[in-house]
Amino acid sequence: MRNAAARSAPKVGIVSLGCAKALVDSERILTRLSAEGYEITGSFEGADVVIVNTCGFLDSARAESLEAIGEAMARNGRVVVTGCMGIDESSIRDAHPNVLAVTGPHQYEAVVNAVHEAVPPAHDPFLDLVPPEGLHLTPRHYAFLKISEGCNNKCSFCIIPALRGKLNSRPAADVLGEAERLVAAGVKELLVISQDTSAYGLDLKYATSDWHGRPVAARFLDLAAALGELGAWVRLHYVYPYPHVDAVIPLMEEGKILPYLDIPFQHAHPDVLRAMRRPADQEKVLERIEGWRKVCPDLAIRSTFIVGFPGETEEQFEYLLDWVEEAQIDRAGAFKYEDVAGAASNALPDQVDADEKQDRWERLMEAQMEISRRRLAAKIGRIVEVIVDEVDDEGAVGRTKWDAPEVDGCIFVGGDGATDLQPGDIVRARIDEADETDLWGTLVAKCAWRHSVKDSIWSMTSAIRHNMGRNHN
Repeated sequence: MRNAAARSAPKVGIVSLGCAKALVDSERILTRLSAEGYEITGSFEGADVVIVNTCGFLDSARAESLEAIGEAMARNGRVVVTGCMGIDESSIRDAHPNVLAVTGPHQYEAVVNAVHEAVPPAHDPFLDLVPPEGLHLTPRHYAFLKISEGCNNKCSFCIIPALRGKLNSRPAADVLGEAERLVAAGVKELLVISQDTSAYGLDLKYATSDWHGRPVAARFLDLAAALGELGAWVRLHYVYPYPHVDAVIPLMEEGKILPYLDIPFQHAHPDVLRAMRRPADQEKVLERIEGWRKVCPDLAIRSTFIVGFPGETEEQFEYLLDWVEEAQIDRAGAFKYEDVAGAASNALPDQVDADEKQDRWERLMEAQMEISRRRLAAKIGRIVEVIVDEVDDEGAVGRTKWDAPEVDGCIFVGGDGATDLQPGDIVRARIDEADETDLWGTLVAKCAWRHSVKDSIWSMTSAIRHNMGRNHN
C-alpha cells in the first residue's frame, strides 16, 4: 500500500534563483508541499508541475529568470512562477503567456494554492510526514536561518523594499525554535540572513518572547547570544555597521559565534555614499573596524562594493581603493553598477562609461586579491577548525570559520585520514600553504561535536512536544 501511494504521489520540481533569502522561501514552499504528500523531484521530466522562484533585482537577474522560466516551459510546460520578479507579472506573461500562475516574493500560500490547482495533493498518512526541521536545498550540515523579511532602508540603487516590503522581524522564540530543530537534525552551521540583520527587532520594538521558560528579546545582540548557546557555528550575514554591532564582537572572541561579519559597505567615498543614500561617515567605520579587531583579532570581514555608480569620479574610486587597503577587508565581491527598473539612481546624472566600469572593477578586484593574499599568508602554520563540505579520493574540501559557503574561499585538507572524513565533520588542520583565495592544510585531528547527544535528544523531544501541541490546538 505504501509503495502504491508513493507511485501515485504528485511530483513537484523547483528552480531557485537569486539570494539566500529566496532559497529559504523555496525551502519553506517545499516543506509545506512535502507535508501535504507531494514528492519533490530534481528533474523537469516527470514533474507534474515546476516552480520557478525568480530574482528581479537587476536586469541581468531578470533576464536569467526569464531564461529559467523558458527552459522550464520547454522541458515541462506546467510552470508556477514566484519570487521577486513575480511583482512584474506582465513582463513574465509577455515572454511566457502560458505559465500557470505568477506570485510575488514570500507569498507561500499563493504558491501552494497554485500548485493545488495544477495538481491536487494526494493525502496519505505515510506521505504527509516531514522532519521537524523542514526540507532544505543546502547540504545537510549547514542551513540558512532567515530572521526577518523586508527592509526599512531607502538606498537609491535598490528596490528591495518595493519587492519585499518594510522590515518584518520574526519573534525571537520562533527563530530560536527553528534553529534548535535544525541543530537537532544535524546542522552544524547556521547562516543568519535577512536584508538588514543588525536592524532585527526594530519593528517589534524588541519585544520579548518565551523560549524554554525564559524571555528573549527580539534584539540583534540577544538573538546572537541565544543562538550561540546551541553548539553550532553561527555566521552573521548582511550586517550594517551600526554602533550596537560593537556588542556582538565579544561573543566572537569568546567563541560563542563565529568571528565573521558580512557587511555590504558598497562604497567608501562620502559623496558617493550620499548619492547611494547610505551612511556616509566611513572614517568612523574605519575606527569601528579597528576597535573590533582589538577585541577580536581573528575577526574576518566580508563585503561587497559597487563600482561605476552614477557620478563616481576617478578620484572617488581611488578613495575607495585606499579605504579598502586601510580597512583590510578579508573577502570582497564587486559589482559594476547597472540601472534597476524602479530605482531612484536611474535618474542620476553622469552615468559612467561601460569600459570605465570594467576597468575599475578589475582594479578593485586586483587590489582586493592582494589584500586577501597577504592576510591568508599570515595564517600559514596555524592550526584551525575546519568544517568539511566535500570529500574525494585526494582528501577533503572544507572551510574555516573565516569563510562562508559558496561566496568565500576553501581549505583543501590532506594527510592521513583525510579521505575517511564525511561532509559535516569538524576537524582541526594545520595550514601549510595559501594563495589569494584558498588554503591548503594537513589533517591534525577530528573535533568532538560540541552539541552532545543528550542535548540532541532534548532538542528533538522539545520539537516533538511543540508539534504535538500545535497539532492538538
